[in-house]
Amino acid sequence: MLTRINHDLTMAESARNPGGSRVDLLVVAEMVAPGAKVLDVGCGDGELLRLLGETRRVDGRGIELSREGVNQCVAKGLAVIQGDADTDLSDYPNDAFDYVILSQTLQATRHPRVVLEHMLRIGRHAIVSFPNFGHWGIRLQLLFGGQMPRTDNLPYAWWESPNIHFCTIKDFRELCGVAGAKMEKAVAFNAWGRALRFNAPWWFWNLLGEQAVFLLSRRK
Repeated sequence: MLTRINHDLTMAESARNPGGSRVDLLVVAEMVAPGAKVLDVGCGDGELLRLLGETRRVDGRGIELSREGVNQCVAKGLAVIQGDADTDLSDYPNDAFDYVILSQTLQATRHPRVVLEHMLRIGRHAIVSFPNFGHWGIRLQLLFGGQMPRTDNLPYAWWESPNIHFCTIKDFRELCGVAGAKMEKAVAFNAWGRALRFNAPWWFWNLLGEQAVFLLSRRK
């Protein structure tokens, strides 16, 4: 049964523990068991891998598309290689990791369903975080501005954005069903980084959640 958790955000609401990490990264880290084997897909500058190493003592690996990101990770002593989530996940064997994480990258993949299915194949659990395109602020920008919205989580103009598959929390739940994913835990945050009520209905999350984090596993 899915648990929608109102995470204990005494640490996360401040968004400053440890080392100034983002709220969503703190929640992702809390979902990972200590000492686990982890693959961070689209790991960027390695902030999440660093956090997981310091707080969960994981055996962490990463793949990152940009050479700049790979160089930043290697400079921090992280085990990261250059790779593309859309093409390179097929090279990994089944059950190679305890957790495969896709943090704020789903919307930039060309084939989100295929990426999610590979994550569930090569990891016993998958963790996905993403900006919610169903948030009320985005809806208002479309309604009254008539243009593609720009927010703190989606800051790009449409013609230069790396994001090609926007989705809402409702959309992602539908994708989980299609991809055979079991939703184990979920957290949604408002614009101030505070978790929404865990017992609120899904439409409430879809309207007020600026971003979401889901812990998934393979459906039996």
